[in-house]
Amino acid sequence: MLKLIQSGAPLSFRQRLALTAKLSWPAIMAQLSSIMMQYIDAAMVGRLGADDSASVGLVSTSLWLFWGLCSAATVGFSVQVAHRIGAADYASARGVLRQGITASLIFGAVMALIGVSIAAPLPGWLGGTEAVSGKATVYFLVFVSALPLLSLNYLGSAMLRASGNMKTAGALNVLMCLLDVVFNFFLIFPPHQIVLGGMEVSLPGAGLGVLGAALGTVCAEAVTAGLVMWQVCWRQNDLAVFGRVARRRIDGTAGNSETGGLKSFIPTGMVLRNAVKVSAPMTLEHGVICGAQIMVTIIVAPLGVMAIAANAFAVTAEALCYMPGYGIGDAATTLVGQSYGARRHDLARQFGYLTVGLGMVVMTLMGVVLWLFAPVVMEILSPVGEIRALGASALRIEAWAEPMFAASIVAYGVMVGVGDTIVPAAMNFSSIWLVRLPLAAVLAPRMGLDGVWLAMCIELCFRGAIFLWRLLKGTWLKHGLRTTGATG
Repeated sequence: MLKLIQSGAPLSFRQRLALTAKLSWPAIMAQLSSIMMQYIDAAMVGRLGADDSASVGLVSTSLWLFWGLCSAATVGFSVQVAHRIGAADYASARGVLRQGITASLIFGAVMALIGVSIAAPLPGWLGGTEAVSGKATVYFLVFVSALPLLSLNYLGSAMLRASGNMKTAGALNVLMCLLDVVFNFFLIFPPHQIVLGGMEVSLPGAGLGVLGAALGTVCAEAVTAGLVMWQVCWRQNDLAVFGRVARRRIDGTAGNSETGGLKSFIPTGMVLRNAVKVSAPMTLEHGVICGAQIMVTIIVAPLGVMAIAANAFAVTAEALCYMPGYGIGDAATTLVGQSYGARRHDLARQFGYLTVGLGMVVMTLMGVVLWLFAPVVMEILSPVGEIRALGASALRIEAWAEPMFAASIVAYGVMVGVGDTIVPAAMNFSSIWLVRLPLAAVLAPRMGLDGVWLAMCIELCFRGAIFLWRLLKGTWLKHGLRTTGATG
């Protein structure tokens, strides 16, 4: 059905809805598997005690900062690929992929060096106590050291989504989740016995605790990165640059061909400028937003170890609600991006409205589920009664914001699809810094952790409103990329 976008054929509402659903479903599954991996980590570490949970929670927002920066850096390349595929210019799409591999590896390596250099003092900067700082440093250090591999994982998944291959990207994310369970199980806990069918079975274990949780997840991500890049570079028909698929094009028997060898991996001026135009605002935005989230951690820290752990668990639990929104947002980026690349602006607008509406419906339902089952979710994540009570209360406050949170998430994906990121990025971080943080600082001393989450709820509703206003106004279509010309 994506070929209908390229061909210029009209798409009925039913066809647009069917196409949106087909791309959204695997993207939602991929996002859910990602958050399930966080649930697994949190639940396994939660069994080790409050200090270990707090050590992970203390640096979690800082890790999101580094992960998000690496992810944002790849978007500038995947959006260009979506535009070129929409225009049926596959040779240029492959050129962008080559250059994106080089750029992503370099950016990931730079971010890893920065992360390693601040790993030791970071927990102290965040207000961590001596009981949690050492383990927090180890957890953070393992993750940031693997950022080059993680950058390739982000790039490969983004390229698959840009080409419309949501199923493979989703399946690989599910595999990563399963691998995370296996690796964590054997790395976190010491050797122990379980009873199966009346027989006692001895299971091996490294007993590494927090370090094992970090190593297990990094191992799962490394395996997935290798598989996703193999799929993109060797097997994906529109994008493969190595192997038999690529050789068939060079021989002229399939697809449009291009040559140039390794020199094509060196970023060219036009591709790099377009990548920076898309990614730089997103990177800055993510840095500023994560800086705000770190400030929230600092606001929560004086409330005690229980509040730190409850806040971290609640953030993980709440992601179950908004991950479907990000999945639909990924589909929106692909659909709008390919429509824009095919110069079908009316179709891009129609997909924008449809995906935002669908996201709001889905996340409203997820909010209802979150409100009803918040105590059950927290019980899964932590055995400590006080942590469960604090987290459940926070989640029930946040559930009210899910419809408008969906509007901001999916509308942002729509605007990224055309390459419009500067204004949306400013809207995101301005909302957090000018609304959420001041309210949290005022409410936390009076209401405790509930005050922090009430501030978040109010801010997300405000953010959703301004994104809906910009979506309906339509100015985002006038600020897209110009992607004509060859890529080298």
